[in-house]
Amino acid sequence: MKTSAVSTRLIKKIISAFLLLLVVVGVGYIFITYYFTNKFFQETSQKLNAQLASHVINEKFQNASPFLADGTVNKPLFGDLMHDMMAVNRGIEVYLLSKSGEVLYSVVLDHSDAEKPVSTVDLDPIDAFIACNGDRYILGDDPRNPGKQKIFSADQFAIDGQQGYIYVVLAGKKFEEATEQLLGSYFLKIGLGASLATLIFAGVLGVVVIWYLTRNLRDIIETVRRFKEGDLDARISNAETKDLSVLSETFNEMAHTLVANIEELKSVEELRRELIANVSHDLRTPLAITKGYIETLQMKKIHLSDAEAEKYLNIVGKSIEKLQKLINQLFEYSKLEAKQIVPEKESFSISDLAQDVFEKYQQLATAKQIELKLQVEPNLPLVFADISLVERVLQNLIDNALKFTPNQGSISLEMQSSDTHVSVAIRDTGSGIADHEIEEIFERYKQAKSEPKKSEEGAGLGLAIAKKIIELHDSAISVVSKPELGTTFRFQLPLVGA
Repeated sequence: MKTSAVSTRLIKKIISAFLLLLVVVGVGYIFITYYFTNKFFQETSQKLNAQLASHVINEKFQNASPFLADGTVNKPLFGDLMHDMMAVNRGIEVYLLSKSGEVLYSVVLDHSDAEKPVSTVDLDPIDAFIACNGDRYILGDDPRNPGKQKIFSADQFAIDGQQGYIYVVLAGKKFEEATEQLLGSYFLKIGLGASLATLIFAGVLGVVVIWYLTRNLRDIIETVRRFKEGDLDARISNAETKDLSVLSETFNEMAHTLVANIEELKSVEELRRELIANVSHDLRTPLAITKGYIETLQMKKIHLSDAEAEKYLNIVGKSIEKLQKLINQLFEYSKLEAKQIVPEKESFSISDLAQDVFEKYQQLATAKQIELKLQVEPNLPLVFADISLVERVLQNLIDNALKFTPNQGSISLEMQSSDTHVSVAIRDTGSGIADHEIEEIFERYKQAKSEPKKSEEGAGLGLAIAKKIIELHDSAISVVSKPELGTTFRFQLPLVGA
C-alpha cells in the first residue's frame, strides 16, 4: 500500500511538472507569436509603404515648395499633407528634416517653445533605407520618443536650393495606441481561447502519455513490493526489453543475489548446527578419555605398575594430541573462512617440498603397511605460491589418503609441469567415493558415507582447509574417484612469471 502511494505521488509530480511546463510553454508561445507577428506586420507595412516619402515629394512638392520665400517652413502645405495622410492612415507621422537630420517641422510636434531643443534623427538608417530602395527591414529614430525606433519611409529632396529629407514614421502614436488595444484583444481571444483549448488538449494527452510511459515503472514498483512482502520469486519479466531496462535488470540481478545469499545463510546456519554437534562430539570423546584415565591414575596410582601407568599416560597424551589437533584445525579453518589469512607468495621448488613431505610420511605409511610413492617429473620448474600453505595442503591430502587406504594399499604423490603451471596429484587405492558424495567431502564435517570409519579419522576439516587454501591461490581441487578403485585429488600451481 505504501509502495503504491509512492508510485501515485511520483506520477502526480510528473503530471504536475508536465502541466506547469505546458503553461510556461503556452505563455512563451503567446509572447513569441505576438513578437514575430508584430515584427512581420511592421516589416510588411514598411515594405508596402516604402515609397510613401517619394510619393509625397513627387506629388506635393511639384507645385509648392516645402519652404517659403523667407526660408521658413511652409506650414500650411504640411498641414494639408498631414490631413491627407491621416485620412488614409491615422498612424502615420510626417517630418521635415534638414540635410543634417534636424527636425524642421511636423504637425505632431509642438514648435511653440523656441527654447526647447531641436529633435534630431540619425541619418544612417535613412541613408541605408534610401540606398536599398526600401527593400530591407530597417528601423529609424522616433522624434517623439527619443531612444525608441520605428518603421519608416524616407527620401531626399532638393528644391529651390534647399535640401533635406521627408521622413515618414509608419507606426506613430496612434499606431501604438491601436496596437495596445489589439494586444489586449489578442490575449483575450488567443491566450484565453485557442491557447487554453490547446493547453487542455495537450494536458489530457500528456497525462495519458505519462500514464502509458510509466507503466513499466509501476510494474517495477509492484514487483519490488511483492519481493519486499516475501515473494522471493518475484522478478520483472522481459527486463531487457523494458523502457527502464537497466533498472529492471539490476533489480533482477539484485533479487537473484539476495535469494542466493539467503540460501547460503540457510546453508551456513545448517552447517553451523552440524558444526556445533560434531565439535561437541569430537571434543567430548578425547576429553572423556583423558578425564577417565586421569581419574584412574588418581584413584589407583598406588596399585598400578610403572608399565600400566605409562600406558595410561600414553593414552591421555594421544587424547590431548587429538584434542589439540582438532582445536588447531577449527582455528585454522575459521581464519581461512574469515579471509584473515593472506598468502605470502614466493618462488620455490615444488619438487623439494614434495621430497620433504614424502620423507615425513614415509615412516607412518610403512607402519600402516601402505606403499608411499613419489613420482616427480625431472627438472620441475619453480612455482609461485605460499610454501607453508601448499605444504599444509599436501599434508592434509596425504593424511586423508592414509585414513582411507587399507593395508597393502598404495599412495602416490605425482607432479608434472606444463607451459603455465605444475599439476599436483595425490592418488590412493582406497575404497573410493560415490559420485553423489564427491561434492560434499569439501564441506565442514562432511565425509563420504561410503568410506569406512576409523578411530583416527579426525574432525573432517582437512579437505575443507585444503580447498580454502587452493582457492586463495586462484585454483581449485578436483576429485576423480570410483568405489573400490581409489581416489585422486588434483590441483595446479602457477609457474614463476606465468
